[in-house]
Amino acid sequence: MEENVIKNYELMNDNEIDNTIRPETIEEYIGQKEVKENIQIFVKAAKMRNEPLDHVLLYGSPGLGKTTLAFIIAHELGSNIKTASGPSIEKSGDLAAILSSLEPGDVLFIDEIHRMPRYIEEILYPAMEDFSLDIIVGSEGNSRNIKIDLPPFTLVGATTRAGDLSSPLRDRFGIVSKLQFYTVEELTQIVKRTARVLNTTIDDDAAVELAKRSRGTPRIANRLLKRVRDFALVVGTGEITKEITEEALDRLKVDNMGLNDTDHQLLLAIINRFNGGPVGIEALSSSIGEEVTTVEDVYEPFLLQSGLLKRTARGRVATDKAYTALGIERSKK
Repeated sequence: MEENVIKNYELMNDNEIDNTIRPETIEEYIGQKEVKENIQIFVKAAKMRNEPLDHVLLYGSPGLGKTTLAFIIAHELGSNIKTASGPSIEKSGDLAAILSSLEPGDVLFIDEIHRMPRYIEEILYPAMEDFSLDIIVGSEGNSRNIKIDLPPFTLVGATTRAGDLSSPLRDRFGIVSKLQFYTVEELTQIVKRTARVLNTTIDDDAAVELAKRSRGTPRIANRLLKRVRDFALVVGTGEITKEITEEALDRLKVDNMGLNDTDHQLLLAIINRFNGGPVGIEALSSSIGEEVTTVEDVYEPFLLQSGLLKRTARGRVATDKAYTALGIERSKK
Protein backbone atom coordinates (compact mmCIF):
# COMPACT_ATOMS: atom_id res chain seq x y z
CA MET A 1 0.00 0.00 0.00
CA GLU A 2 1.21 3.52 -0.80
CA GLU A 3 0.81 4.69 2.80
CA ASN A 4 3.27 2.03 3.94
CA VAL A 5 5.94 2.75 1.33
CA ILE A 6 9.21 3.54 3.14
CA LYS A 7 11.60 5.85 1.35
CA ASN A 8 15.03 4.36 1.83
CA TYR A 9 17.07 7.54 2.08
CA GLU A 10 20.16 5.54 3.06
CA LEU A 11 20.32 4.36 -0.58
CA MET A 12 20.10 7.89 -1.94
CA ASN A 13 23.19 9.95 -2.68
CA ASP A 14 23.55 13.46 -1.31
CA ASN A 15 22.46 15.13 -4.56
CA GLU A 16 19.21 13.16 -4.60
CA ILE A 17 18.60 14.05 -0.95
CA ASP A 18 19.34 17.72 -1.66
CA ASN A 19 16.71 17.71 -4.41
CA THR A 20 14.24 16.02 -2.06
CA ILE A 21 14.64 18.52 0.77
CA ARG A 22 14.65 21.61 -1.47
CA PRO A 23 11.49 23.72 -0.91
CA GLU A 24 9.40 24.25 -4.04
CA THR A 25 7.30 27.30 -3.13
CA ILE A 26 8.03 30.74 -1.71
CA GLU A 27 5.92 29.90 1.37
CA GLU A 28 8.12 26.87 2.16
CA TYR A 29 11.33 28.87 1.79
CA ILE A 30 12.61 29.81 5.25
CA GLY A 31 14.60 33.01 5.84
CA GLN A 32 15.65 35.87 3.53
CA LYS A 33 12.41 37.69 4.42
CA GLU A 34 13.04 40.91 2.48
CA VAL A 35 14.31 39.11 -0.63
CA LYS A 36 11.31 36.78 -0.58
CA GLU A 37 8.77 39.55 -0.17
CA ASN A 38 10.29 41.61 -2.96
CA ILE A 39 10.43 38.67 -5.36
CA GLN A 40 6.80 37.82 -4.60
CA ILE A 41 5.80 41.36 -5.60
CA PHE A 42 7.94 41.35 -8.76
CA VAL A 43 6.58 37.95 -9.84
CA LYS A 44 2.96 38.97 -9.24
CA ALA A 45 3.47 42.23 -11.15
CA ALA A 46 5.03 40.43 -14.11
CA LYS A 47 2.16 37.93 -14.23
CA MET A 48 -0.45 40.73 -14.00
CA ARG A 49 1.19 42.50 -16.96
CA ASN A 50 1.62 39.18 -18.78
CA GLU A 51 5.30 39.98 -19.24
CA PRO A 52 8.45 37.99 -18.45
CA LEU A 53 9.99 38.73 -15.07
CA ASP A 54 12.96 41.06 -15.29
CA HIS A 55 16.36 39.36 -15.11
CA VAL A 56 17.44 38.48 -11.56
CA LEU A 57 20.91 38.44 -10.00
CA LEU A 58 21.28 36.59 -6.69
CA TYR A 59 24.55 36.94 -4.82
CA GLY A 60 25.95 35.88 -1.47
CA SER A 61 28.13 33.26 0.20
CA PRO A 62 27.92 29.61 -0.88
CA GLY A 63 25.03 27.56 0.51
CA LEU A 64 22.58 30.37 1.28
CA GLY A 65 19.88 29.17 -1.12
CA LYS A 66 20.52 30.93 -4.45
CA THR A 67 19.84 27.82 -6.53
CA THR A 68 16.74 26.98 -4.49
CA LEU A 69 15.42 30.50 -4.96
CA ALA A 70 15.95 30.27 -8.73
CA PHE A 71 13.82 27.10 -8.88
CA ILE A 72 11.18 28.76 -6.71
CA ILE A 73 11.05 31.78 -9.04
CA ALA A 74 10.37 29.43 -11.95
CA HIS A 75 7.70 27.61 -9.93
CA GLU A 76 6.00 30.86 -8.93
CA LEU A 77 6.00 32.01 -12.56
CA GLY A 78 4.59 28.66 -13.67
CA SER A 79 7.55 28.33 -16.02
CA ASN A 80 10.09 25.69 -16.95
CA ILE A 81 13.67 26.17 -15.80
CA LYS A 82 16.84 25.31 -17.68
CA THR A 83 20.15 25.31 -15.82
CA ALA A 84 23.76 25.90 -16.77
CA SER A 85 26.96 26.95 -15.02
CA GLY A 86 29.29 29.75 -16.02
CA PRO A 87 32.45 27.62 -16.40
CA SER A 88 30.66 25.12 -18.67
CA ILE A 89 29.81 27.79 -21.27
CA GLU A 90 33.11 27.96 -23.11
CA LYS A 91 32.07 28.74 -26.70
CA SER A 92 29.50 30.97 -28.32
CA GLY A 93 27.89 27.82 -29.70
CA ASP A 94 27.31 26.53 -26.16
CA LEU A 95 25.37 29.65 -25.24
CA ALA A 96 23.52 29.69 -28.57
CA ALA A 97 22.39 26.09 -28.03
CA ILE A 98 21.08 26.89 -24.54
CA LEU A 99 19.27 30.07 -25.58
CA SER A 100 17.79 28.49 -28.71
CA SER A 101 16.20 25.73 -26.62
CA LEU A 102 14.18 28.19 -24.51
CA GLU A 103 10.41 28.44 -24.77
CA PRO A 104 8.46 31.68 -24.15
CA GLY A 105 8.47 32.55 -20.45
CA ASP A 106 11.20 30.04 -19.52
CA VAL A 107 13.69 30.73 -16.73
CA LEU A 108 17.37 30.25 -17.55
CA PHE A 109 19.47 29.76 -14.42
CA ILE A 110 23.23 30.26 -14.74
CA ASP A 111 25.17 29.37 -11.61
CA GLU A 112 28.62 30.86 -11.00
CA ILE A 113 27.82 33.41 -13.68
CA HIS A 114 30.92 35.41 -12.73
CA ARG A 115 33.06 32.60 -14.19
CA MET A 116 31.60 32.97 -17.67
CA PRO A 117 34.23 34.21 -20.19
CA ARG A 118 33.93 37.90 -21.08
CA TYR A 119 33.43 37.25 -24.79
CA ILE A 120 30.47 35.02 -23.89
CA GLU A 121 29.08 37.85 -21.75
CA GLU A 122 29.04 40.13 -24.80
CA ILE A 123 26.88 37.63 -26.69
CA LEU A 124 24.50 37.56 -23.74
CA TYR A 125 23.90 41.34 -23.74
CA PRO A 126 21.50 41.47 -26.76
CA ALA A 127 19.82 38.27 -25.55
CA MET A 128 19.01 39.93 -22.23
CA GLU A 129 18.03 43.32 -23.66
CA ASP A 130 16.34 42.57 -26.99
CA PHE A 131 15.75 38.79 -26.86
CA SER A 132 17.97 38.32 -29.88
CA LEU A 133 21.18 36.46 -30.50
CA ASP A 134 23.94 37.71 -32.79
CA ILE A 135 26.55 35.10 -33.61
CA ILE A 136 29.32 34.83 -36.19
CA VAL A 137 29.58 31.54 -38.05
CA GLY A 138 32.18 30.29 -40.48
CA SER A 139 35.95 30.50 -40.57
CA GLU A 140 38.04 33.66 -40.81
CA GLY A 141 37.64 35.29 -44.20
CA ASN A 142 34.43 33.39 -44.85
CA SER A 143 32.37 34.32 -41.82
CA ARG A 144 28.91 35.83 -41.60
CA ASN A 145 26.72 37.26 -38.90
CA ILE A 146 23.45 35.51 -38.06
CA LYS A 147 20.72 37.09 -35.97
CA ILE A 148 18.34 34.74 -34.16
CA ASP A 149 15.17 35.96 -32.47
CA LEU A 150 14.66 34.49 -29.01
CA PRO A 151 11.45 34.04 -27.03
CA PRO A 152 10.99 36.29 -23.97
CA PHE A 153 12.74 34.65 -21.01
CA THR A 154 14.06 35.45 -17.55
CA LEU A 155 17.74 35.00 -16.76
CA VAL A 156 18.51 34.22 -13.12
CA GLY A 157 22.22 34.50 -12.39
CA ALA A 158 23.86 33.34 -9.16
CA THR A 159 27.28 34.32 -7.92
CA THR A 160 29.39 34.31 -4.79
CA ARG A 161 31.53 37.12 -6.19
CA ALA A 162 29.33 39.94 -7.44
CA GLY A 163 32.38 42.20 -7.70
CA ASP A 164 33.84 39.93 -10.39
CA LEU A 165 30.89 40.60 -12.73
CA SER A 166 31.59 43.19 -15.39
CA SER A 167 29.58 46.41 -15.04
CA PRO A 168 27.78 45.95 -18.40
CA LEU A 169 26.50 42.51 -17.35
CA ARG A 170 25.59 43.55 -13.81
CA ASP A 171 23.69 46.58 -15.08
CA ARG A 172 21.47 44.40 -17.28
CA PHE A 173 19.89 42.71 -14.26
CA GLY A 174 16.74 44.57 -13.24
CA ILE A 175 16.47 42.74 -9.89
CA VAL A 176 19.58 42.39 -7.75
CA SER A 177 19.28 40.67 -4.36
CA LYS A 178 21.90 39.83 -1.77
CA LEU A 179 21.30 36.77 0.40
CA GLN A 180 22.35 37.15 4.04
CA PHE A 181 23.51 34.61 6.61
CA TYR A 182 20.63 32.97 8.50
CA THR A 183 19.77 33.36 12.17
CA VAL A 184 19.87 30.45 14.59
CA GLU A 185 16.06 30.54 14.75
CA GLU A 186 15.74 30.29 10.96
CA LEU A 187 18.29 27.47 10.77
CA THR A 188 16.47 25.62 13.55
CA GLN A 189 13.29 25.71 11.44
CA ILE A 190 15.25 24.48 8.41
CA VAL A 191 16.80 21.60 10.38
CA LYS A 192 13.39 20.52 11.68
CA ARG A 193 11.85 20.71 8.22
CA THR A 194 14.67 18.66 6.68
CA ALA A 195 14.38 16.07 9.46
CA ARG A 196 10.66 15.71 8.69
CA VAL A 197 11.36 15.27 4.99
CA LEU A 198 13.96 12.59 5.80
CA ASN A 199 11.59 10.81 8.22
CA THR A 200 14.05 11.43 11.05
CA THR A 201 13.11 12.28 14.63
CA ILE A 202 15.02 15.16 16.18
CA ASP A 203 14.38 16.88 19.50
CA ASP A 204 14.26 20.67 19.88
CA ASP A 205 17.56 21.00 21.74
CA ALA A 206 19.38 18.98 19.08
CA ALA A 207 17.91 21.14 16.31
CA VAL A 208 19.08 24.31 18.06
CA GLU A 209 22.55 22.85 18.64
CA LEU A 210 22.86 21.96 14.97
CA ALA A 211 21.67 25.44 13.98
CA LYS A 212 24.26 27.10 16.24
CA ARG A 213 27.09 25.18 14.60
CA SER A 214 25.99 25.67 10.98
CA ARG A 215 27.78 28.96 10.23
CA GLY A 216 24.52 30.71 9.34
CA THR A 217 24.25 28.52 6.24
CA PRO A 218 21.38 26.13 5.35
CA ARG A 219 23.57 23.91 3.17
CA ILE A 220 25.91 23.29 6.09
CA ALA A 221 22.97 22.74 8.46
CA ASN A 222 21.50 20.09 6.17
CA ARG A 223 24.89 18.44 5.61
CA LEU A 224 25.58 18.23 9.33
CA LEU A 225 22.07 16.92 9.98
CA LYS A 226 22.67 14.04 7.56
CA ARG A 227 25.95 13.14 9.26
CA VAL A 228 24.47 13.39 12.77
CA ARG A 229 21.62 11.18 11.56
CA ASP A 230 24.25 8.53 10.69
CA PHE A 231 25.66 8.67 14.23
CA ALA A 232 22.16 8.46 15.70
CA LEU A 233 21.41 5.37 13.61
CA VAL A 234 24.65 3.53 14.42
CA VAL A 235 25.46 4.50 18.02
CA GLY A 236 21.97 5.48 19.22
CA THR A 237 18.34 4.57 18.70
CA GLY A 238 17.92 6.50 15.46
CA GLU A 239 16.49 9.55 17.23
CA ILE A 240 18.68 12.65 17.10
CA THR A 241 19.14 13.97 20.62
CA LYS A 242 21.30 16.82 21.87
CA GLU A 243 23.79 14.34 23.35
CA ILE A 244 24.16 12.48 20.06
CA THR A 245 24.43 15.79 18.20
CA GLU A 246 27.20 17.09 20.45
CA GLU A 247 29.13 13.82 20.24
CA ALA A 248 28.79 13.64 16.45
CA LEU A 249 29.79 17.26 15.83
CA ASP A 250 32.74 16.99 18.21
CA ARG A 251 33.94 13.93 16.31
CA LEU A 252 33.44 15.84 13.05
CA LYS A 253 35.59 18.63 14.56
CA VAL A 254 32.90 21.28 14.33
CA ASP A 255 33.13 23.42 17.46
CA ASN A 256 30.33 25.24 19.29
CA MET A 257 30.77 28.31 17.05
CA GLY A 258 30.60 26.24 13.88
CA LEU A 259 34.33 26.54 13.21
CA ASN A 260 35.93 23.54 11.54
CA ASP A 261 39.52 22.38 11.18
CA THR A 262 40.30 24.75 8.32
CA ASP A 263 38.90 27.75 10.20
CA HIS A 264 41.13 26.89 13.14
CA GLN A 265 44.15 26.45 10.86
CA LEU A 266 43.48 29.81 9.23
CA LEU A 267 43.15 31.72 12.48
CA LEU A 268 46.10 29.90 14.09
CA ALA A 269 48.24 30.67 11.04
CA ILE A 270 47.53 34.38 11.40
CA ILE A 271 48.21 34.29 15.14
CA ASN A 272 51.23 31.97 15.29
CA ARG A 273 52.96 32.45 11.95
CA PHE A 274 52.16 36.08 11.28
CA ASN A 275 51.95 37.47 14.82
CA GLY A 276 48.22 38.13 14.57
CA GLY A 277 48.49 39.92 11.23
CA PRO A 278 48.17 41.80 9.07
CA VAL A 279 48.98 39.18 6.44
CA GLY A 280 48.23 39.16 2.71
CA ILE A 281 45.65 36.73 1.40
CA GLU A 282 48.15 34.95 -0.89
CA ALA A 283 50.59 34.27 1.96
CA LEU A 284 47.77 33.19 4.27
CA SER A 285 46.22 30.83 1.70
CA SER A 286 49.59 29.30 0.90
CA SER A 287 50.35 28.72 4.57
CA ILE A 288 47.26 26.55 5.06
CA GLY A 289 47.33 24.90 1.63
CA GLU A 290 44.08 26.37 0.28
CA GLU A 291 43.27 28.29 -2.89
CA VAL A 292 42.84 32.05 -2.50
CA THR A 293 39.31 31.91 -3.93
CA THR A 294 38.37 29.12 -1.50
CA VAL A 295 39.54 31.16 1.48
CA GLU A 296 37.76 34.29 0.21
CA ASP A 297 34.50 32.58 -0.74
CA VAL A 298 34.11 29.74 1.76
CA TYR A 299 35.91 30.60 4.98
CA GLU A 300 36.35 34.35 5.23
CA PRO A 301 32.71 35.51 5.01
CA PHE A 302 31.66 33.70 8.18
CA LEU A 303 34.85 34.60 10.07
CA LEU A 304 34.32 38.26 9.16
CA GLN A 305 30.63 38.11 10.06
CA SER A 306 31.49 36.48 13.41
CA GLY A 307 34.04 39.16 14.25
CA LEU A 308 36.94 36.70 14.37
CA LEU A 309 38.75 38.24 11.43
CA LYS A 310 39.31 41.75 10.11
CA ARG A 311 40.20 42.77 6.59
CA THR A 312 42.48 45.81 6.43
CA ALA A 313 44.35 47.60 3.66
CA ARG A 314 47.51 45.74 4.71
CA GLY A 315 45.92 42.30 5.03
CA ARG A 316 43.97 40.00 7.36
CA VAL A 317 44.11 40.44 11.13
CA ALA A 318 42.92 38.09 13.89
CA THR A 319 40.70 39.91 16.40
CA ASP A 320 40.66 39.69 20.19
CA LYS A 321 37.55 37.51 19.83
CA ALA A 322 39.58 35.02 17.76
CA TYR A 323 42.20 34.74 20.50
CA THR A 324 39.46 34.15 23.08
CA ALA A 325 37.69 31.56 20.91
CA LEU A 326 40.93 29.61 20.48
CA GLY A 327 41.92 29.95 24.12
CA ILE A 328 45.09 31.86 23.31
CA GLU A 329 46.37 34.73 25.43
CA ARG A 330 47.29 37.74 23.35
CA SER A 331 50.83 38.92 23.95
CA LYS A 332 51.19 42.58 24.81
CA LYS A 333 53.34 44.49 22.38
